[in-house]
This record gives sequence, C-alpha cells and structure tokens, in this order.
Amino acid sequence: MRRRGLALAALALVVAGCGSSPQPLPPVEAAVPQRAQLDWVESFGEPGARVIFRVRSLEVLADGWRARIGLTNDTVASFSLGDRKASLDRTFGVMLFRTGDLRELEQRNSAGELPAIRRARAYEPSLPLVLDPGTTWEGAISARGSLAAGRYLRVVFGTLVPVGDAPPGLPDRIVWITDHAYRLRDWGRRRRRRARAPQP
Repeated sequence: MRRRGLALAALALVVAGCGSSPQPLPPVEAAVPQRAQLDWVESFGEPGARVIFRVRSLEVLADGWRARIGLTNDTVASFSLGDRKASLDRTFGVMLFRTGDLRELEQRNSAGELPAIRRARAYEPSLPLVLDPGTTWEGAISARGSLAAGRYLRVVFGTLVPVGDAPPGLPDRIVWITDHAYRLRDWGRRRRRRARAPQP
C-alpha cells in the first residue's frame, strides 16, 4: 500500500498519543451482536521488506468485540511488539469512523484528529514480544465495551518497532490502520422501524 507510506510515521505518533486530543463521536445506539467474515489482507512495504496485516473476521458481542487477525513479518529484521509492563505501548484494537472513505482516515491523520482507539485487552494466543523474520502471529484480540451502530470500524495494528535498523523503505515505528472498513449494523433498529410502519 505505497499510497500510505508517507503518512505512516505520523500516524504511529498520533495513535500512540502524541497527536492532538481525539474528537469523540456523538453518542449513538450500540451495535447489536453480529459476525462478519472479512478476509482482509493489506501490506506495507515491498516484497521481502514488508509487513502483512490480515483481518479474518469480526464479532460484535453482547458485552464487547472480538477480531481474528494475523501479522506476518516479511522482512530481514525482527520487530518488537511491546509489553504491557514495558514503556513501549501496544496499540492493537479498533477505531470507529463516520464513513468508510479512506480519505477520511488520511485527512484525520494529517490533522491529528484520529478517533480514540478501542484497545484490545485480551490476546489469544498471547502476542509475542518479538516477531522474527519470516514468522506470522495469528490469533484473536478482544475487549469489553459497546460499539456504535452505523459507524465504520477499522482494525489497528501496532506498535511495531524494528530491533536494530529498520528494513529499507520502512519507518522506525509502524502503526497500521486498515484501509478496509466494516459498517457496524443494527438489525434490531431496522426491525423496530418495520414494526412501527403503518399497515396498508
């Protein structure tokens, strides 16, 4: 995804909390439980010097959310993924946007106005401290808390920090927000509207 290359380093700083305060979304109704098979595959960098990001599925639960994701290190360097007990901050999770338009992501990143991240609180299996060259981590990330119906969800991967020199063409900190977005549905609201509709 070369079109995102120039913005990625700035994006990493904003997501990690070094940008301006995020603007909260206005309150809306919570999304109902739902499951989506997504099979998103995105990458940053060139073959042999890239990181590959996968989102296989998303579940909205009655008390939270869960996403099955994957992360592949297709470079010659190892990447530190951080530790909750260390100073390097993990920013795996999800973000909610008003639209599914990639331009909204790019504009809000440039302005330092990305939405607050809904951080993952559980990893199954545990996320490794270091992702070595040629290896892949796959698992589920999840957290408690409702998500707003009608918003567009993007998955956030990071922070990835090279151990030693960064691979050619990659920055020294990587946080990836997916180009793909999933609109959170509210089938319950739709059914209620049908029930209230006047009968012929």
